Amino acid sequence: MGKTIFLDPGHQGGAAGHSLSKQVPDGRGGTKDCQTTGATGVNGVTEHRINWDVAQLVKAGLESQGARVVLSRADDTGWGGCVDERAAAASRSGAAVAVSLHADSTSAGSDATNRGFHMIVPTLPLPSSAAQLAQSGGGRKASSMMRDSFKKAGFAPANYAGVVDGIQTRSDIAAVNLTTVPAVFIEMGNLSNPTEAAALSGKVGQLKYATAITDGILAYAAGAGVSGSPLLSTGSLSANPSDSPTTPNTDVDVEGLSGVIPFVTKAVETRNPSALLALILGPGQDVGSQVLKAMLSVIYSLFGGKLPVG
Repeated sequence: MGKTIFLDPGHQGGAAGHSLSKQVPDGRGGTKDCQTTGATGVNGVTEHRINWDVAQLVKAGLESQGARVVLSRADDTGWGGCVDERAAAASRSGAAVAVSLHADSTSAGSDATNRGFHMIVPTLPLPSSAAQLAQSGGGRKASSMMRDSFKKAGFAPANYAGVVDGIQTRSDIAAVNLTTVPAVFIEMGNLSNPTEAAALSGKVGQLKYATAITDGILAYAAGAGVSGSPLLSTGSLSANPSDSPTTPNTDVDVEGLSGVIPFVTKAVETRNPSALLALILGPGQDVGSQVLKAMLSVIYSLFGGKLPVG
């Protein structure tokens, strides 16, 4: 692949001595709060942690294909910068695309009605001519391709907040107002919805989201439509470990996540390290190869070599 991708795991774990309420430019001539710690799911899991965990999986998958990945923050506890600073970092990176990961929340309590993902795109035109050029062209295209990747993975577009076929247009998101490389702002799901909160915080669910996100990024970076993308369509990344990890081919018929997820579920439920290795070296050769194995290695390391059940 050989391209730079900027990943922004939205929000952060705390202020780390900084003022979260400090006012910073919003890209429209106004100001907004520097940063927040994000929402908390109805199951008690924090958005900033979900964003961080999914970003680590996406990072591993992209790097397995030769991408250079730049993160907006180094961990889930320290300081990650204000929203305008993250936009500036994305712009400086010269990335093919900057992707900001978030999870929405519609209620302080349980909300089983509102559900689904959406991509937030900026109201055009933007005051910055450089941001206008990036977001009216590549940003719109990348957002649409990411939406298509989510749909292909089986995720439903949001049914609330004026979202139209997985796309919501807003003027108040500094990340897309200020960034001068194509930007994608993802709300992966609704943390107020018990079903989606469980999926977003569970390791199998996070792998599903990460696979869709990685697929959308690779498809856009390659300049191809989702129908020709490497993971969620017929034609996978090479399953032969002797092949170059940066070269897609069409030797393996993955048939979308229907081929990947059963293997993922089995791997995550495997508690025996040697059995996990056997799964990766066996069935794993048939279902997305290097990207999936890279993501599974992250999950494996998170549990210190002991994968939990479920």
